[in-house]
Amino acid sequence: MPKVLTRDEVETYNKTGYHFPVDMLSQSEVKDFRGKLETYEAQSGGPIKGEMRHRSHVLFPWINDMIRHPKILDTVEDVFGPNILCWNTSFFIKEARDPGFVSWHQDATYWGLSSPDVMTVWLAFSPANKVSGCMKFIAGSHKEQVKHADTFHQDNLLTRGQEIAVEVDEAKAIYAELKPGQGSLHHVLLFHGSAPNQSDDRRIGLAIRYIPTHIKQAVGTKDWATLVRGVDTHNNFQPEPRPKADLHPDALAFHREVTEQQLQVLYRGTDKQEYRA
Repeated sequence: MPKVLTRDEVETYNKTGYHFPVDMLSQSEVKDFRGKLETYEAQSGGPIKGEMRHRSHVLFPWINDMIRHPKILDTVEDVFGPNILCWNTSFFIKEARDPGFVSWHQDATYWGLSSPDVMTVWLAFSPANKVSGCMKFIAGSHKEQVKHADTFHQDNLLTRGQEIAVEVDEAKAIYAELKPGQGSLHHVLLFHGSAPNQSDDRRIGLAIRYIPTHIKQAVGTKDWATLVRGVDTHNNFQPEPRPKADLHPDALAFHREVTEQQLQVLYRGTDKQEYRA
């Protein structure tokens, strides 16, 4: 029996490659999360950027708690079953009136994972709508991998500025509008992207990448993940330590090691070696 989604919603997710909105966090949880993020940003002198935006759950205990949130995991379990790993987290933040955008792409293109059984839960911590540059999807586009081209465009929020190298019909775009505290689910092969933020508020989203335990890293020499529910009898990933405090020295050292390995996978075939600022 599903815990959050209905059977019809699970079937629709499998058919279309996405589902939204899902009420995941309370307003107090959203306020607390955004407050902690912006406190860190104020102390560090500006918006979180570069490698700090990625795999942030190994750096900050409050993000590590977020990936284990029962309502989120209940939703993921409705699709994947009871044994779940968190493979990665990424902040996607667009400042107010900023030209940053995300080109049409498929997440699976450069991740190096062995299977497309991967789900992104995208959590909104500020309004995500057409004005602020919410995600847009092409229904049913998760059935096959297509070719991509790298642009390294300065305003593209993706690591390589990658974009789908086939024509995408914008008229078919479905806009994933979310209120703070709501989340969307999308398949790793779904065509998706987003336009610049034209609003007067930041558009803040945290993408959490969940996988069933049978998946493994097929390109890199090693990889890490966090078991967030159930049991892992496959042991394809090395376990990630839970951070003792925000930016604890042990967490920073571990994050550097993981980042070096991940960059080799993400940027394979290029001369790039670091996350874009």
